[in-house]
Parts: sequence; structure tokens; C-alpha cells
Amino acid sequence: MKASAFAYARATSVANALDLLTVHGEKARVLSGGQSLLPAMNLRLITPELIIDIGELAELRGVVVKGDILTIGALTRHADLLKSPEIAAHAPLLADAVAHVAHPAIRNRGTIGGSLAHADPASELPACMLTLGATIIARGPSGERRIAASEFFVGIYETTLTPQELLVAVELPVPPINSTHFFHEFARRHGDYAIVGLAAQAFVRDGRFADLRLGFFAVGDRPMLAASAGKLVDIAITPAVLSEAFSALDEELDPLEDHQATPAMRRHLAKVLLARCVSSLLDRPDLRTGASA
Repeated sequence: MKASAFAYARATSVANALDLLTVHGEKARVLSGGQSLLPAMNLRLITPELIIDIGELAELRGVVVKGDILTIGALTRHADLLKSPEIAAHAPLLADAVAHVAHPAIRNRGTIGGSLAHADPASELPACMLTLGATIIARGPSGERRIAASEFFVGIYETTLTPQELLVAVELPVPPINSTHFFHEFARRHGDYAIVGLAAQAFVRDGRFADLRLGFFAVGDRPMLAASAGKLVDIAITPAVLSEAFSALDEELDPLEDHQATPAMRRHLAKVLLARCVSSLLDRPDLRTGASA
């Protein structure tokens, strides 16, 4: 299939893009990398009357560290995240996750802002934003709005962005020294959509979790920051403790059924990932005694 007929406008600035969104509202769609939008249009899942191309807005690209905040422009491509020394140093979880996003051709065009605005519940980056405590920055006719990642994703392909708003950047707090992370997903093939995935960030002191954040994806209609992580903090991890965390996680999960997996299979795989995560993070010798990572 091919997309239905549409008009095209190339934005010359963020202000110009916002003017177009204000006029056309829900009838318009923003094109950044196009790796999610164009397939959806070709399948006629969405039929916008106007495409607003923001791909040439250099002001929305780049990675900057200022103090304890890492800022990523919305048009920063996945491939650029993989090559960024700032990401490697201050958000290695994100670098690990991006390596699992589709294939090189997609990563060379796809953008972080496009991925987050698309809000696919099986996508890696939305879950990373929850885990890393990100703030999504949107700009609209009335100015700038800062949205916690925990409030940004509201359903399948749904966010709190209004039709007149443009996602312009993401801010991540720089994690403290001794932070560590875990990323893994189950997929039919590398680059396929995940069946279940987990992005975790932790702080380990004396062989215990002083802090643990677990961002699951492909387990429901949006990424999920698991409250059950609290069962594993400030306590020695024993089989009984881990079993209690499994039970708490099971109560939180609300997985969907599709052609890839049943809800029961997704529940099982989520618990497998949790067990692997705990083992991986606590077995790092450089973190057992709070040594500098």
C-alpha cells in the first residue's frame, strides 16, 4: 500500500513548525526521521493532510552536558547517540539500548524525539526514559512545557503531547558515581521488535541495591517503571526475597497478546529478565564494596 495524498511543508525554524501546527492541528504530522511515521502512512494507519518536515532544523540536534544534566536534542539520530562520548560516559544504558534498535539503516535516520513521540510500547527508548528519570521538553503556542517521562506515555502510540506541541529535547540527570545498568530484550531476531525487554539502572553499595529502577517494555500498552523494584532495595537478595519480587512484578504486569507471544509467556520472560538483571548487577566485582566504577 501507499500513503494517501498529503501536502508537504519544510519547516525553516522551530517557530515556523509551531505556526504550522497551530494552524493545522490534528490534520498535520511532524516528520523527523520518518522511520515510524512513513510505514504507518503507507499502511494507512494514519492519513495526515499535511506533513511538516523538521529534519533540517540543526538547532534540535546534539548532546550537551551542563552540570549534572545531560540534554539531547530531539533530532539527534540513533547513530549519533551510539557515537556520542557524552552518552557513553553519562548514559551508557541509553547507548546499550540504541544498539538494539532495528538495524543500521534505521538508526542512521531515526531520531530520539521521533521514537518518543511515536510511543511504541515495544520500543527501547521510552523505557529508558522512565528508568533514567528523564524530562521531556515540549514547545507549543503558549511556551515550553516540561513533562516527566513517567507522565508522558499514556497508551499505545499515545503521549501527553497536544497536536500543537513539538517535542524539542530530552533532559537526563547525570547518574552518580557507582551507578550501573542492565539492558536486555528477547526478540525473534536482533533488530526485531522486542517480545519483552528490561532497561535497569542501579546504585550498588556493599553488595546491596541502594537504588534500583526497572523499566520494562513490550509488557503492556506503554513502558512500565516497576514498583516491585522496591522489594530488592536495602536488603540481602535471597531466593525468598527474589520470589517475593517476582510475585509483586506479576501483579503489576498487564501484558497484551499478539502474534509474537501470549500474556503468560510475557509474564514468564519478564521474570527471567528480572532474575538476570539482579544477578548481573550484583555480581560486578567493582561494585561489591562500593568501589569506584
